[in-house]
Amino acid sequence: MRTVEWEHRIFPIQGTFRISRGAKTEAHVLIVTITEAGRRGRGECVPYARYGESIESVAAQIDSVANAVRCGADLDALQSLLPPGSARNAIDCALWDLRSALTGRSIASYAGLGAPIGPVTTAYTLSLDTPEAMAAVAANHAHLPLLKLKLGGDGDLDRVRAVRGAAPRARLMADANESWQVHHLDAFLPAFAELGIELLEQPLPVGADEYLKDYVSPVALAADESCRDLTSIAAIRDRYAVANIKLDKTGGITEALALAAAARAAGMKIMVGCMVASSLSMAAGLVIAQEADVVHLDGPLLLAEDIVPGLQFEDALVIPSNSVWSL
Repeated sequence: MRTVEWEHRIFPIQGTFRISRGAKTEAHVLIVTITEAGRRGRGECVPYARYGESIESVAAQIDSVANAVRCGADLDALQSLLPPGSARNAIDCALWDLRSALTGRSIASYAGLGAPIGPVTTAYTLSLDTPEAMAAVAANHAHLPLLKLKLGGDGDLDRVRAVRGAAPRARLMADANESWQVHHLDAFLPAFAELGIELLEQPLPVGADEYLKDYVSPVALAADESCRDLTSIAAIRDRYAVANIKLDKTGGITEALALAAAARAAGMKIMVGCMVASSLSMAAGLVIAQEADVVHLDGPLLLAEDIVPGLQFEDALVIPSNSVWSL
């Protein structure tokens, strides 16, 4: 018989993390630990209010299936026990970790990867702020290869110009988090292209992005909030060039791998993203990152305190560690 436990952890953030929907100074996560035969597997999730989740609601979801998991429910069974979302993510990742701990077989091999999990280079996030404040942060991180700007609508061109001036050699991408209206597309995107913005995530709100089906963008567009799970592909394939896959949206690695395959088959590129969370979340994200075109797994770099032990970061290079997860 397995044991299933969850823990609510709070990780302080360096300063304030701000996007178009709000700001926070702490990262609240739930960590699920499943033990069997003296081995353990762990998974971390970030309940996300954008999708109607809270610490309490996600903990209740975990509790609702804990007995089935104790009695041996496997990864296949889990997919029908819980819907996509952060509760399933924490359990799914814990089961992946546990399986490798029990068998000695790597997660990379279970995932069908052709090589062991290797280091990847992550984008680094600049929180939404005034152009001057964002430029100051960009200047401090101008040595990093890829910066990701959080945007908020009006004033975004000034923000991008300020960051480009402060980090002239860095590659740039941006994330509007559904904050734009249709008129922002033509007002901003041609100038964004000239300033070297390579990718823009989710400019329009979910439900309003049907407009993008016939829109020819000078900047590659990525679906974030519009790309939640496998069922999303039918709607986004004609609107976006890139699918941003986050485990807290898909409900774990199992569906994330299927989503990545479906996106590739639809002719889309793959981005792996993250919430602000600890190295435990990033370790699971490294599985999808191995074959992703764009990697955004900088959560621990934004924290004042990470889980111990954590992943090693050398500037923007994320280095796998079996002390964190059974990679």
